[in-house]
Amino acid sequence: MSVAVSAQPARPAGDLASPSVSVPLPSAWWVLIAGVIGFVASVTLTIEKVKILTNPSYVPSCNFNPVVSCGSVMATAQASVLGFPNPLIGIAAFTVVVVTGVLAVTKIPLPQWYWIGLAAGTLAGVVFVHWLIFQSLYRIGALCPYCMVVWAVTVPLLVVVASIAFRAAETASAAGRTLYRWRWSITVLWFTAVILLILVRFWDYWSTLV
Repeated sequence: MSVAVSAQPARPAGDLASPSVSVPLPSAWWVLIAGVIGFVASVTLTIEKVKILTNPSYVPSCNFNPVVSCGSVMATAQASVLGFPNPLIGIAAFTVVVVTGVLAVTKIPLPQWYWIGLAAGTLAGVVFVHWLIFQSLYRIGALCPYCMVVWAVTVPLLVVVASIAFRAAETASAAGRTLYRWRWSITVLWFTAVILLILVRFWDYWSTLV
């Protein structure tokens, strides 16, 4: 009695449980660059915070006018949500992003569950960013330049990481395909909305500069 043997080699059990994800090089570079930018902004903010704590009369380098003033923001309770400066959260989070970007650029495969976890973490970061935007505009009444740099990289970072993590799901349904096709248009609309909110909220000051 003959036994039929499959021509395809069996895949290791680990591959079935957590297949690695192939990351396009442009996406890999974006993850790395966004991570570096966010990390540098977070470190700079932390240094400025330390200087303020050690010298109350210190004027931060990112104080430009009554509206764009990181010193005004860093002096508030919202700047230390967990009891320590928010930039420390950014340093930890963006370190993970930088390491991930380096691995992706060098073509070292990472399992899909890792990318899904990174997407979930980035989504939490985006939620936190929106809370900070609301607080800056309508509670504190000032803008922190380095904070805005973090805002600017976090949302596109979510788009890229989610595209990597859920690539198969994005093309499996009509809704997924539509969302994937319009992802950058939605991102541009988000930037436009935030810029308009900033213009409207501080128009009394901006109008004096015209």
